[in-house]
Amino acid sequence: MSSLTEERRRAPAPALRPSSPPQSRRRRAVAPYLFLSPWLIGLLVFVMGPMAASLYLSMTDYNFLQDPNFIGLDNFVRMFTSDPRYLSSVVVTATYVLVSVPLQLIFALALAMLLDRAIAGIAIYRAVFYLPSLIGTSVAVAVLWRTVFGSDGLVNAALGAIGIDTTHSWVGNPDTALMTIIALNVWTFGSPMIIFLAGLRQIPRSYYEAAEVDGAGHVRRFLSITIPLLTPIVFFNFILQTIYAFQAFVPAYIVSNGQGGPADSTLFYTLYLYQQGFANFDMGYASAMAWVLLVVIAAITGINFLLSRYWVFYADGDR
Repeated sequence: MSSLTEERRRAPAPALRPSSPPQSRRRRAVAPYLFLSPWLIGLLVFVMGPMAASLYLSMTDYNFLQDPNFIGLDNFVRMFTSDPRYLSSVVVTATYVLVSVPLQLIFALALAMLLDRAIAGIAIYRAVFYLPSLIGTSVAVAVLWRTVFGSDGLVNAALGAIGIDTTHSWVGNPDTALMTIIALNVWTFGSPMIIFLAGLRQIPRSYYEAAEVDGAGHVRRFLSITIPLLTPIVFFNFILQTIYAFQAFVPAYIVSNGQGGPADSTLFYTLYLYQQGFANFDMGYASAMAWVLLVVIAAITGINFLLSRYWVFYADGDR
């Protein structure tokens, strides 16, 4: 025992790994930031910089022709107290969001369930149904939409074929103009449909088989299995489509020729913002409108995240 202890004492100590010099450690610490530098520069120059400038302009009277004149919160007071067209744009946009987003999601979910079947040529059907979302927000489709719902358009022709004679323009009537734009947004259901379809494919088929053995019908299986397990996908689609709806611009601009008519029935918030900034050259007021829109979207998104804990269920049991 003593000889073993003596041999251990005589054994050479293990060599210590030499520490990296400070210069090498600094290089390793700086390397990640060098790779991130293009994104950081883009964030500062093209995002944060314009946002800071817009925030400053929102508190000025600026028309491109003279230096900004600081006026404090006058632009924000003007919005809510002395600008009836601004309030009209808020009502039109709120109506568009509240009607078009639920209709689009319902339509997308219904088609996703229809396409979630193992039949011949199903991939072709999915591609065909997805096509409208690729071109649905383009200028060409908005022009086509205006023609289809015009006085001599396809809609009136179809109604006349079944005995309903009408010659009025759907986009020229204040009572129906907004509905045509809502229909255009519902028609671009492809993106949420694909996301719903991916969510449906993740639901184990054994759940439906067990429910069917227990005697559950189609409606009960849909309400007790499909909807609860699909709530994260519903929530994701709802958040995205709500944000997109608040920012809708092209359809309203094309259908109304940039005026928001007839009778301001299609005066979307973004369209009125565009008119103030680039038609009336009131860039200070337009910047204030942009910041109000940003705050509203952020607030609604935050509220939806808070409320999601009461109805969104995840696979691990968390809410």
